[in-house]
Amino acid sequence: MKEQQKNSVQDWLPFENILDKGIVKLKEPNTYIKIIKIIPINYSLKSELEKEAILNSYKIFLKTCNFDLQILIQSNKEDLSQNISNIKEQMKKEKNQKIISLSQKYINFIQKSNKEIKSSSKNFYILIKKSNEINNQKLDLEERTKQELNENYFKIKECLSRCGNNVIEISSKKELEEVFYSFLNSRMFLNKD
Repeated sequence: MKEQQKNSVQDWLPFENILDKGIVKLKEPNTYIKIIKIIPINYSLKSELEKEAILNSYKIFLKTCNFDLQILIQSNKEDLSQNISNIKEQMKKEKNQKIISLSQKYINFIQKSNKEIKSSSKNFYILIKKSNEINNQKLDLEERTKQELNENYFKIKECLSRCGNNVIEISSKKELEEVFYSFLNSRMFLNKD
């Protein structure tokens, strides 16, 4: 009887290698990606004039980025049990009945709101992709691709910073592995603490 071949997870993952400065080489020939984390502003708290300026800056961002990019949004359900436990611990130490009563009302409010709204946090990422055809240029293909990805990163950073967002370069192998793990194994990632 013929033995079934067992494939590992690594066989179907599209990643070949994590290079320096957060650049990932894909299994697809001569294709690389760079992942950037975005810390967004709270748009709804801005004035109408600020909102208009942000939208104009965002339009410039979209016009400037004439390369392959993908916007990824990761939504994580918030676990508020630790917050509630902290409030309960403070209540045990409190002697003022009004503060204890307010704390209990606050706990009830948090629990009710979380049930209705399902509190969640969001992580925002931009994935830049660069594919090159093999040619006989003097400059190493991989080095040229890394330079282009880094140039595109700086374009994105400049444009989104004008909108008020913080742009973080994910540059270490450990950070990239955590991002991949959080997307590929979200259930375990959320429960790891």
